[in-house]
Amino acid sequence: MAAPVDDMFSLCVEPSKATGGVEVRFIDNTKGKGLFAKKSIRKGETIFIERPLVCAQFLWNAQYKYKACDFCLRALETAEENAQRLSGIPGLSLPHPELCPVRPELHQTCPQCQVMYCSSECRQRAADQYHQSLCLGPSQDDPDHPINKLKDAWRSMHYPPETSSIMLMARMVAMVKQAKDKAHWQKLFSYFCSRTANEEEEIAHKLLGEQFRGGLSLLHSLFTAALYDEHLSRWFVPEGFRSLFALVGTNGQGIGTSSLSQWVHACDALDLSAQQRAHLDSFIDQLYKDIEKETMQFLKLESFKLLMLLFYANAHCSSVLFFTFQEICISYLDCCQRDRSRHSRQKTLRENYLFTCSCPKCTSQMDELDVTSEEEEEEEAEAEGETEGDEMEDEMTDV
Repeated sequence: MAAPVDDMFSLCVEPSKATGGVEVRFIDNTKGKGLFAKKSIRKGETIFIERPLVCAQFLWNAQYKYKACDFCLRALETAEENAQRLSGIPGLSLPHPELCPVRPELHQTCPQCQVMYCSSECRQRAADQYHQSLCLGPSQDDPDHPINKLKDAWRSMHYPPETSSIMLMARMVAMVKQAKDKAHWQKLFSYFCSRTANEEEEIAHKLLGEQFRGGLSLLHSLFTAALYDEHLSRWFVPEGFRSLFALVGTNGQGIGTSSLSQWVHACDALDLSAQQRAHLDSFIDQLYKDIEKETMQFLKLESFKLLMLLFYANAHCSSVLFFTFQEICISYLDCCQRDRSRHSRQKTLRENYLFTCSCPKCTSQMDELDVTSEEEEEEEAEAEGETEGDEMEDEMTDV
């Protein structure tokens, strides 16, 4: 069963903790680099773990008061609090509360702005890396503060479902500001910038919609007013800002989990009698129904992040998923989207991720008609309508 999933957004670099079974290789000028297996990898095996280079909570998600650590973005809500909020049932109690990974007694806040962290370690690391430059102190809720103006402008242009955050760029600037070796961090971030002007404009168009030119200009002005630094002057000219925008739009990775999801997975591992297992599964199934009902009614928006990004092998069949020298890829589509027509899948990927997929499934279906799943459904509905109409006409004629 699948637990409700919330989103995160981060910018990642090459695997920092690989299993030794993978390597990064240059493919071509179109695809850039890819991850390749150096040995056969079996289903369920960890491929690599990497720590995000920089990450930030989605702004609408934060606006809706989803509590997450400002550094690692772990959930600060317990599984029970998460379930109560999502289901709209304040008195809901979860069985086996000891399986929840959240530890409220370890939580800390910034003494100046009250931003929350899951631990003293995260609070210190945030202060060392970027928070000293971005801390708003008593102006945290002041709508006239330059950073809050930047956030408000972004929210007004980039509505849910969110795919990026202007604060990812803000933290990049802050990290360079606070770094002892500023050139190292500039070089590391510039490593991602390789788009043409037309490609960068297309990315901005995708993120900001039809008014993207005016929107990009406004964001550039607010971004400069809030964060300008002479060491990063090239990021604050219009061309540099557009490149930074494209960097985030193409290299950011949205991922997610939740304290409730972690609780559910922990419940799955419990050694229970058949009766106890049936009772627990029934409780969780009903919880999902309550959450779905509440979500449909109020369209609540949540999001949070993980400390690390974990890639593991997964497949519906075959014990060996990746063979030696095979490129390792991730799916950008959810389960439902993967079952749609090739044309629908390709359309979604081009519009949202700006690339044409050449995976084995898409390649094997190249001879399919270029119609979306919606068009196929409409044609089927029209055919059914015509059939029903013919049958009705026959019945009327017989009468």
